[in-house]
Amino acid sequence: MNGYERVRAAVEGRRPDRVPVMLHNFLMAAEEAGYTQARYRVSAAAMADSHARAVERYGYDGVMLEMDTAVVAGALGVPVAFPEDEPARTVAPLLERLEEVGRLKPVRVEDYPHIRTCLEAVRLLVARFRGEIYVRGNCDQVALSLATMVRGAAELYMDLCEPEKEGWVHELLEYCNGAALQYIRLMAQTGCDMVSNGDSPAGPDLISPQMYERFALPYEKRVVDEAHRLGLPYALHICGDTTRILEKMMRTGTDCLELDYKTNTAAAHAALKDRVTLIGNIDPSGVLRWGDAGKVEEAARALCRVFADTPRFILNAGCAIPQGTPGENIHTLMRVAAEFRSSPS
Repeated sequence: MNGYERVRAAVEGRRPDRVPVMLHNFLMAAEEAGYTQARYRVSAAAMADSHARAVERYGYDGVMLEMDTAVVAGALGVPVAFPEDEPARTVAPLLERLEEVGRLKPVRVEDYPHIRTCLEAVRLLVARFRGEIYVRGNCDQVALSLATMVRGAAELYMDLCEPEKEGWVHELLEYCNGAALQYIRLMAQTGCDMVSNGDSPAGPDLISPQMYERFALPYEKRVVDEAHRLGLPYALHICGDTTRILEKMMRTGTDCLELDYKTNTAAAHAALKDRVTLIGNIDPSGVLRWGDAGKVEEAARALCRVFADTPRFILNAGCAIPQGTPGENIHTLMRVAAEFRSSPS
């Protein structure tokens, strides 16, 4: 099997010849290719070149192309800072009073330059790797995460606790989800093999499972449904320890869950096995960035052993791999993956 075939088999629940690897490595890839984040975010050629070089250097199976977590927020008009060599970040809310949500103007996210850059970079990677390497176009954030940037995280979390504001909250979530759906539709036109989103602050580290079910899950599900309508599999990522909401997350209908390293591995296996493909979930900082090759090998072997009885597993970090990660650690990850072949349940 080649990389494309390997990842596709795991996504579809068929047995690959070995554990596939799809890295969440845009920071590391740009750095190793000699591009600053400032250059990476404005040049589709630099973005695609970063990932292509990383694939050639390490031999992994699936590319996840993304820029940062402020792309759609920027398209909505949220003020964004663009550091020279760090990911972009929002710096102020767009909506000071929730009651003013009706004043938010409709947008066409394709008019935002950074979205056009991401789309073109995915097209370039698809043209280069079609049928050889699996290409996942990440479409930034979905409704609740976007709403924390439009409204301000602390302010939105307070709004969620006030029943009299629930109507306005859902109006804001509808507005944000409309932008997320636009991006999914645009990404589907690039020829990518999978689409995905993050809903970074939607997990139990920040809101209750009940709030997740009310304010995040329905909007995530609509994005998943749209991806499926467009004929593409979908992956969902939520930061933090999602152990308590794994069953709820699966109700979105997602094909894959990219889980943070904080999520309990045994619980994830018990919940997900043969139902949803797990992507993850090595600690990107404590293990991959700051650990040595021995620590990486130990963590990767332990994770591969847990999921050895199911084809629905793709090895990856639990979140973005930091700049400065030793290349030796990625080579170690690849070596461990090559030694593990799925066995029947």
